[in-house]
Amino acid sequence: MAGTAGTPGTPRVLRAMNDRAALDLLLEHGPLSRTRIGKLTGLSKPTASQLLARLEAAGLVLAGGTTEGRPGPGAQLYEVNPAAAYAAGLDVTPDRVLAAVADVTGRTVGRFELPTPGRRPVAPVVRQVTDALDGAVKAAGLARADVHRLVIGTPGAFDPGTGRLRYASHLPGWHSPALLDELAAALPMPVEYENDVNLAAVAEQRLGAARGHEDFVLLWNQEGLGAALVLGGRLHRGWTGGAGEVGFLPVPGAPLVRKVSRTGSGGFQELAGSQALPGLARELGLTGLPPGPYYEAAATLVARAAEAGDEPHRRLLQTYATRLATGLASLVSVLDPELVVLSGTSLAAGGETLRDLVRDELEELAASRPRLVVGEVTDHPVLRGALESALATTRDEVFDTSR
Repeated sequence: MAGTAGTPGTPRVLRAMNDRAALDLLLEHGPLSRTRIGKLTGLSKPTASQLLARLEAAGLVLAGGTTEGRPGPGAQLYEVNPAAAYAAGLDVTPDRVLAAVADVTGRTVGRFELPTPGRRPVAPVVRQVTDALDGAVKAAGLARADVHRLVIGTPGAFDPGTGRLRYASHLPGWHSPALLDELAAALPMPVEYENDVNLAAVAEQRLGAARGHEDFVLLWNQEGLGAALVLGGRLHRGWTGGAGEVGFLPVPGAPLVRKVSRTGSGGFQELAGSQALPGLARELGLTGLPPGPYYEAAATLVARAAEAGDEPHRRLLQTYATRLATGLASLVSVLDPELVVLSGTSLAAGGETLRDLVRDELEELAASRPRLVVGEVTDHPVLRGALESALATTRDEVFDTSR
């Protein structure tokens, strides 16, 4: 029967389950011998040998070196074939498109940055995306057709009902209702779109401070202020993809912003967003403010304040912590998360000093007591999350030997 191959418990399905378990172990531990794979999976030596021969013939594993440091000849080691598949990710901001390609083991093999300065795009968005992707593909020594899947991270979110980008009026050129169809026609691989802060949360859950946690909030402050909500181990995106757009949240201490969809901002963004920090520093009498974009200046100010011991810098960091905790209190009061991860340059720059101040303020403002940690994925977390998301789906498809 045609459907027999997919029936649970059939030999083909059981073999596929064993194959996937072995591949996941090789990804986690690196090169392993047949004996070690057998012990970790509980398979007999003959079954482990058949499994490895099957995966090697399918091009999914490679026989590499041998074990060392023991008497007698070394045992053959096996590893996942890095060239079995490639996935790509894009991190899009108003200033640039950052692209990267990773092999199926997760190693980044090519990266490219395409500047996109100015309020009006210098090139159509489709060309920006393809140029950035092609730059990363070329840096990896590959062709565009070698990429199995692409995940694009942007501010805001694409409404699943209309296909239009929402909550990101500051991203020029990305609001055409035909954009997703145009990108699908231009790219030869499946493309997924995800909110940038959600992707930072994916990176922390897979590789960073949120590993092993099923319920957490990631608070992000860089170009914009936002949050990612992970409930029961899964991202909560909301009905229109706007869950976590906390920059629009009305908060005490900031004027009530009306028609936020037109202004592109809200109370929490005005109170604690990166753009508020230079003004706060001036109010406190700090001079010699750093140059550059506001979010870079904000990160520099927070880093200085965390290191300096003088009164103005202490007041800057304490005020910033109070403002952050003011909005965060609403989130933790409703969601009661196990963990809160502080991420983005304007939060990471404060390190544990800022973390402790926010925690102390939050304990005064909310009944919930989540654990606060600083994000550990600091090298382009949005891009890393895009790659991790693309790789997860790619592995599910390429490592499925039941077909």
